[in-house]
Amino acid sequence: MTIEEVIKSTVKMDNAKKVILNIMYTQNVVQDHFNELIKPYDLSGEQYNVLRILRGQKGKPANMCVIQERMLAKTSNTTRLVDKLLLKEFVTRNVCPDNRRKIEVLITQKGLDVLKELDPKVDEHEKAFADNLKPEELVFLNQLLEKFRTNK
Repeated sequence: MTIEEVIKSTVKMDNAKKVILNIMYTQNVVQDHFNELIKPYDLSGEQYNVLRILRGQKGKPANMCVIQERMLAKTSNTTRLVDKLLLKEFVTRNVCPDNRRKIEVLITQKGLDVLKELDPKVDEHEKAFADNLKPEELVFLNQLLEKFRTNK
């Protein structure tokens, strides 16, 4: 289906507008499927992202600035996300011993376990979309998106 068909547009659009609409629509499709996947775990996409960031720390704590820098959605409220993960016992939060103004966040075993359970499901989710393209098309699409995202 073309983007015009999806949004039922009868207005002629230039390619720049179509690309933006396609990216936005595709992101929503992928996000909706992903949200259904993590829904049984009572996680939001942003909370999942925080857990993945913390797992990537390989047992070392991360402060709020590090988490915020690595978030996919840069406007996320990191403090609120960490608070929700604390309530679920997926993370711990402590004051940094070297700098009492810094808060260090560490993923718990319970957080690691939920990611371990989700990993194959997330891989399957990503593969389901990727299977629509040949391997070289995936490489090319990544290159195009990276190029498109770069502002001059």
